[in-house]
Amino acid sequence: MLARNAESLYWIGRYVERADDTARILDVSVHQLLEDATVNPDATSRQLLAVLGIDPPDGDTLDVWSLTELVAYSEDHAGSIVSSLTSARENTRGAREVVSTEMWECLNAMWNAVPERQRYARQVGPHAFFSFVEDRAAMFAGLADSTMSRDDGWRFLVLGRSVERVDMIVRLLMSRVGDKASSPGWVTVLRSAGAHDTYLRTYRGALDAARVVQFMLLDRLFPRSVFYSLRQAEACLEQLDHQPDVRVGARAEALRLLGKARSDLEFLRPADLLNDLPKLLRGLQATVRDVGEAVSQQYFHTAPWVAWTNAEVSS
Repeated sequence: MLARNAESLYWIGRYVERADDTARILDVSVHQLLEDATVNPDATSRQLLAVLGIDPPDGDTLDVWSLTELVAYSEDHAGSIVSSLTSARENTRGAREVVSTEMWECLNAMWNAVPERQRYARQVGPHAFFSFVEDRAAMFAGLADSTMSRDDGWRFLVLGRSVERVDMIVRLLMSRVGDKASSPGWVTVLRSAGAHDTYLRTYRGALDAARVVQFMLLDRLFPRSVFYSLRQAEACLEQLDHQPDVRVGARAEALRLLGKARSDLEFLRPADLLNDLPKLLRGLQATVRDVGEAVSQQYFHTAPWVAWTNAEVSS
């Protein structure tokens, strides 16, 4: 596969996942701001921007509408939903020979519908726009699953999606470090990750910080958990790195980093999770950054990868 096509597929996976995750997080946060009069809009908005690694505007008091304009609709900010969709579409247009017609039509129609959906959301509320993005991202993922061969192109797409998912879940958990075990913020984490219903079924409705962290980091069956995503990304790299005769050590830096992160989680005692959670999360965040650089240098022959934001969520 051409390096430019591989890079496009990798970034398509990342950008679509970024738009989907950002829409999920905003949907939950905006609903909380609109429904709960006790919540401070400015403080909550700034906390959300910290989760996403976005610098808040200087001197302005934030509310639901300014937050939505910045994180959802802005065309100038690289981390916004609209910017992510635009980048995903541009990468798909440049890799038309390796994506299906259905995938291109889904993403192109989604991008073309954004202005109308924005106008409608400004009239009836932002939930309409977030739901549109979530539905279309799910449609795109389904079309990719059903129309792409399980070849190297598919593996680069899934690799990008999995790496981005790890980054976003880690950011969500970082935002809650220091909260009490019974804080409602842990419910926000589950809802933002689309994990609330599955978590309740898994733990019979019992809700506390230790179980939420365990589920989001270590669960082997939930597709948005960090462990599941790391294992999926690792499997993609193993299949991409065709060197069956190598007998000692990791075959490539990106694979080594993912394997180490997955192994550290796999053999970590659940009871120890909360003891040093900030250090664990910072380590995972660094791994995502380093994996991005290693993948770019190994497969795309480019300069070191530049993160979509240099900000890290403070503990």
